[in-house]
This record gives sequence, C-alpha cells and structure tokens, in this order.
Amino acid sequence: MNLALVYDRVVKVGGAERILLALHRLWPEAPLYTSVYDSVGAGWAKVFPQVTSSFLQGWPLAKTHHELYPWLAPLAFESFNFDQFDLVISVASAEAKTIVTKPQTSHLCYCLTPTRYLWSHHQSYLDAPGLGRFSRLGKKVFAAAAPYLKRADLVGASRPDHYLAISQTVKKRLKKYYHRDSEVIYPPVDTAKFSKKITNYGLRFTDYFLVVSRLTPYKKVDLAIKVFNQLRQNLVIVGSGREEGRLKSLAGPSVYLLGEVGEKNLVSLYQHCRALVMPQEEDFGIVAVEAQAAGRPVIAFKKGGATETVVDNKTGIFFAAQTVDSMAASVKRFNSLKFNAAAIKSQAENFNYDTFAKNLKRQVKSLWKNHH
Repeated sequence: MNLALVYDRVVKVGGAERILLALHRLWPEAPLYTSVYDSVGAGWAKVFPQVTSSFLQGWPLAKTHHELYPWLAPLAFESFNFDQFDLVISVASAEAKTIVTKPQTSHLCYCLTPTRYLWSHHQSYLDAPGLGRFSRLGKKVFAAAAPYLKRADLVGASRPDHYLAISQTVKKRLKKYYHRDSEVIYPPVDTAKFSKKITNYGLRFTDYFLVVSRLTPYKKVDLAIKVFNQLRQNLVIVGSGREEGRLKSLAGPSVYLLGEVGEKNLVSLYQHCRALVMPQEEDFGIVAVEAQAAGRPVIAFKKGGATETVVDNKTGIFFAAQTVDSMAASVKRFNSLKFNAAAIKSQAENFNYDTFAKNLKRQVKSLWKNHH
C-alpha cells in the first residue's frame, strides 16, 4: 500500500508530533506533507524520507504566526496532489483534513480535535489571540472572519472518508461540530522510556511539582503559577511559547521556568516530581500518560482527555474549576494523600505503542477493505 501522511504544521515538538513519529514507525516509507516546515524547530521530522511543504513556506511569519493566514491554510492543503497514493492519513487539529483526494485514494483523518479556535475554544481565542501588540487588531479581524472560516472548515471536514478520534472528548466534538461519526484510538506513549530510571535532573531541590506544556494562553499555565505563588511550593515548568515572557513576570520565587530541556532531562523531571499539574482542558493530554508511565500521579482539571487517562484517587486527583481556590484546594488535599507507583505505571500501560499500533492497523485494514 502506497501511503502518505499529512499534518497541519511541522514547526515544533509536542504530543501531536509524537503521534507522527509513531505513524512513521508503522510506515517508515511514507512521506509527510504539511503547510509549513521549520527544519530547526522540528528537527524530529528529519527521520521522514521526504517532507513536502506548501506555497505558504516562504510567506512572512507563516512558521511562527500561522494565525495570520487562516483563510490561506485550506488552499495550501488543497494544492497538494495525492493521486499516486492508495491511502492518506491526515493528523489534524486544523486544516490538514481539507486535502482533496480522488475516489481511488482513501483519506483517513486521525483527528486531534475539530479546529479549536473556531469551535470548542472559540471564545478563549477571541479573548486572547496571542498576537502580542497585534492582538487588538487580531480580535476584530478574527471576529469578522469567523463565520466565513467556520463555513470553510465544515466543507473541509466533509472530505475525509473516515475519522478516528484521539479521545472520547474529541469523538463527541466531531459529532457536535462536524456531524461525523468516529472511532477512538488513543495516542501512544513510549511507556518503557519513561519508566526506565534516570539520574536526577540536577535541581537544587527535590520537592517540586511539574508542568509540561507549550506556553500558550489556553494551556492556563498562568493559573498554576498563581496557585504555587500563593502556596509557596516549588513548581517547575518545562516548555516554551509566546507566553514565556509574561509567565516569567508572574512567577514568584518558588516557580522555575526551564524552557525546553530535551528528552532525557524531561524523563528525569517526570520521575522525580511529586506530581504533574495540568491546569488546562486537553483533547487527550499525552503528558498525563507520560507522568503516569514514570510512576508519578497527576493533578488535573476535571474536563477533557485527563478524565479518560487519570483514575481519581488512584493515579491522581482532579479539581473542578479553573480558579486559584479550586486548584489550590486540590494541591493541599494531594499533600495529605499517598499513591502507589506500580498502580500508576499499570494505568499508563493502557496507552502503550503496541496497543495503538494494533488498533490503528486494524482500522486501516478495515477502511482499505471497504474502500476497495
């Protein structure tokens, strides 16, 4: 089977990018198509035999501020020709699903979420576009363009032959916003990598909580900072993004922003933290599974993907509202609880690579059989 992979933007590293690497492991000969490709920021993509970007590649700021070109991104994906392929798998949280394939080519969309800034998180993006000094103008333009963008997104969402969702949360969104049915296949985690003991990262303290996240508004890292400023307990934050400067200005003496740390150091930070903290609503939340694979519990907002991966009072605890009081109360309650590392690691094994590979190959085989 001649197969291609498609992804929205290849410019960074995160949970979605780990999914692409898992797909590469399954189909190492498959080329990767994307709107823009940053070979420096996304060095992981060099393992693909070919990475093909669209006409947006040379446009100003397209690699760093894709929000400037929301009306062009679907055109970028429509410009690709997939006639030579039997199957195309798009991994999409935005426009990658809008590719056009002819009847002889099957299109399977592994959906991370329906386009977040148009549907489930529309209001939060409208309130905080994340465009710095251009945010005020961005709000006005986005508000005016949103109806058109939604209509175009619905057209693009009709193109895949079949949908897979990364969680029950996303399955419900696909039905609500796109009126499409889907099956759930949870993303994979290399559980062995996170469970293998690694020397302490080298912090001058050992008693800390951990946030692993891109530093963007919807991740709510500012909420975690406010809570740990108030509690005066150590919080270590791993990740980078446009919010980094603002978050550093909020951080008190017990909050440490490390930026990007590399895979080995990240594993060490997971293994030696008291708990991973997730203040945001995630579509799936791969970091929650990574922390559990390292034997560490999770303190998470009780909504979205975390509710599917964390077992309350066994592998972590939840807080009900994204407020300082609610989250602080959960951290205080956590301090009085004990967790079993073996039970936590056992939960993570439900999301290992072998399970993902078996389920995905079964779905691909079924789609291919029905299509032909």
